[in-house]
Amino acid sequence: MGTPTMDAGIQIEPQFGFSFEAIRAIAQEMERLGFSHLWTSDHFFLRPDEPETACLEAWTLLAALSQATARLRLGTLVSCQSYRPPALLAKMAAAVDVISGGRLEFGVGAGWKEVEYQAYGIPFPSAGERVGQLVDTLEIVRAMWTTERATYRGRHYSIADALCAPKPVQRPHPPILVGAMRPRMLRVVARYADAVNFQDFFLAPDQYAALMDRLREACGEIGRSYDAIRKTHCTYTILGRTRAEVDAAIDAATRRWTLTPEQREARLRGATVGTPDEVLARLHAYREVGVSRVIFLFPYQKELEMLRVMGEEVLPRLS
Repeated sequence: MGTPTMDAGIQIEPQFGFSFEAIRAIAQEMERLGFSHLWTSDHFFLRPDEPETACLEAWTLLAALSQATARLRLGTLVSCQSYRPPALLAKMAAAVDVISGGRLEFGVGAGWKEVEYQAYGIPFPSAGERVGQLVDTLEIVRAMWTTERATYRGRHYSIADALCAPKPVQRPHPPILVGAMRPRMLRVVARYADAVNFQDFFLAPDQYAALMDRLREACGEIGRSYDAIRKTHCTYTILGRTRAEVDAAIDAATRRWTLTPEQREARLRGATVGTPDEVLARLHAYREVGVSRVIFLFPYQKELEMLRVMGEEVLPRLS
């Protein structure tokens, strides 16, 4: 398969304290500049010791954004399978797909943020059990979206004659993206996913390529076409029009990091950092290893500023 074309979007972390008005402004500016997709993480709060930090809930946020935008595809990166019963999650996602006119990207993962589970009274089983729960969730979601009455009996979750009307607009169903890193999760991707995200904002292109090799092996084990799975990457991104702007942005963003100088430099090497020409070269390197969808995570409250630089000076040269 040849080098893929690449489209671009943005991830928003509502847990950082965004207002809805701020996210709406970002989404509408994205449409003006020609970005293709907006993603939101699925969390309930940032830290227990910051009770005043706002955190909009992911699915109600996507529903609202669907009415504030006309073209952007809207997704979760990724929704935690544990936070809502699978049949309810399927129903909610179908509703977002309908009210957005078929623009949903359904991102889902096994879940990891134990402090949220504890705070909300959600059982937090072992990682292996959470992966098993995710498999049941994917089976239930697909059944809800594609059959008149869905029945499934799994090890962790079951449903009986569950209805989902209206069905999603997209056929056979909205694209399913699974967030994964470890071998068992890559096998889940190989079996169920239309797209993958490796859930690490600081993967250099060679590190990304190594994970792609593991995914290729997982696909080969079950006879699934590796090329049938879209490869996405969410990259922490610091961008400026000049080297002076980049250096100032790095200083401002990394001031909050509790890392040694060596750890800081290692993280920056895994990020997408630089002037428009440098960022474009980095994106071309990701594209060469198979990434067809890049998602930028900008430093909090720098989104609009960096979005405009990206949209004006990088996107026109990306495809």
